[in-house]
Amino acid sequence: MQAIGESLPAGDGVAVFNGVYLSVTEELERRLGDGFFRDPGATARLAVVFAQRYLAAVEPDAPGRRPPACWRPLLQLRHHGGIHPVQFALAGINAHVGHDLPLAVVDTCRSLGCGPHRIERDFERVGRMLEAIEERVREELMPGPDLLDVADPLTHLIASWELEQARQGAWSAARVLWDVRELPMLYEEFAHSLDTGAGLVSRCLLTPLGRRHRAALPPQSSGSSTGAISS
Repeated sequence: MQAIGESLPAGDGVAVFNGVYLSVTEELERRLGDGFFRDPGATARLAVVFAQRYLAAVEPDAPGRRPPACWRPLLQLRHHGGIHPVQFALAGINAHVGHDLPLAVVDTCRSLGCGPHRIERDFERVGRMLEAIEERVREELMPGPDLLDVADPLTHLIASWELEQARQGAWSAARVLWDVRELPMLYEEFAHSLDTGAGLVSRCLLTPLGRRHRAALPPQSSGSSTGAISS
């Protein structure tokens, strides 16, 4: 993530999300060593599996490679001048949580030889940690108070999406995927529905709302030279 942040201009939509994700990952790393999680080993494993899906999605295109539908809106519109930084951030979070997270939970449980119940408590603890970060993201990436009249459509759009609701949906989806893991056709059908559904929401979040009123830089991460935000 640090390499991605250093290689992209700050206004790039992927850079915005990457910065958020990097800041969250650094916070998670700190909490893994302070007793916050009941099972830090399992939580760390989930974090790695989860991040790998994002990194694979934003890698430069290879011949014949097509990123998941949930990531295509962000990748296609990353340079659009009429989309605000907070929209890029939330679209990336939506794609990652709505699609990647349920699949990462199942993959983690497979690798650990356990059911989702083992990581449920720590999954909830991660959610509590993210609530404060989501609030900071919205405050730092929204246009300033002097532009609220102009930004009314943006305020309405951003208020229509909530991280906690998305995470609850992701956990429910993970439980369904786990229950049908021995039924490949049904598993793939449900995973495909998660992918396309998350892509539709991200495209709505990336509705162009006019020129950016000012350069709103993402939160500065301690480990990156480029500001940005994520999970």
